[in-house]
Amino acid sequence: MTLLAIETSCDETSAAVVRDGKILSNTVSSQIKLHAEYGGVVPELAAREHLKNLLPVTRAALHEAGISSKELDAVAATQGPGLGIALLVGFKAAQAVAFALNKPFLGINHHEAHLYSPWIAGTPPVADFSQFQPNVSLIVSGGHTMLVLVESELKHRVLGGTIDDAAGECFDKTGKMMGLAYPAGPEIDRLAEQGNPKAFDFPRPLLHDPGDDFSFSGLKTSVRYFLRDNPALLDDAQKIRDLCASVQAAIVEVLVTKTLRAARRNNVRCVTASGGVTCNRALRAELTRACERNGFNLRLAEKSLCTDNAAMIGILAERKLLQQFPLPPLDEEIQPGWVLA
Repeated sequence: MTLLAIETSCDETSAAVVRDGKILSNTVSSQIKLHAEYGGVVPELAAREHLKNLLPVTRAALHEAGISSKELDAVAATQGPGLGIALLVGFKAAQAVAFALNKPFLGINHHEAHLYSPWIAGTPPVADFSQFQPNVSLIVSGGHTMLVLVESELKHRVLGGTIDDAAGECFDKTGKMMGLAYPAGPEIDRLAEQGNPKAFDFPRPLLHDPGDDFSFSGLKTSVRYFLRDNPALLDDAQKIRDLCASVQAAIVEVLVTKTLRAARRNNVRCVTASGGVTCNRALRAELTRACERNGFNLRLAEKSLCTDNAAMIGILAERKLLQQFPLPPLDEEIQPGWVLA
């Protein structure tokens, strides 16, 4: 099976070609520089960029894969969740391609695709589900933080999620308070490497709560008050590094502790992690250490597949089509608020 996938849920335009579990191409056009001026994603601008970039990005993906559109067996696109006006561009374009070629079309839940991205590895990237194990999966990004129990392939149950700010949102908003450029998460990661994570003591929200939900708004508020009371700190480069390391340590401890706790409670021996924040080096390192210490197998999504990308959309769509997943009507609509069940 040869499948074209399109992803436009937020501020990255992506197209990928997948064949028999192998990613033949995964082209991504990022809009970070465009939105940096505003300190966050502007939906209308994102949609305009998707309209401008989608055709060249898709052509590039087909060219890199060495195939023509006539060789496609199916088409898929992100159906939700995401920014409605951004989703609309990619979803309707993909539907049009499927209609023109008279091929099957499948809308994919962005979060569900993240669940399977840790099983894609190698050069070229190949999805290897032969080693699949029941797992607790951490999906952590700018808009979402959740724990999901994946009992078997295509069978999962959400254990908990964020009740306010997601982890990535906390990174970006605390970084903005420090005067760091958007997106602040990667910059905090970079500065924290030379900082002291024990320099400042920030709260670990819901760390000792037995449930699987997350909350990061209290940490964000704590940083705001700390900076209000210590404004001179931002004039000291080393103290900024220490602040970044301390904030990062608080977020990472919560994510790692709650993930392993959920794995133990659900009697699984495998942990996976995906989503944009999984690019964070401290999170990857701490998850690795904690899993080794406690005897868990760990699968981290490769960094190129952590952020929004069409490859993971295509891999999941291919698996569903191969297992004869029911096809939706070709005129189905986007679902911006699609909640992973």
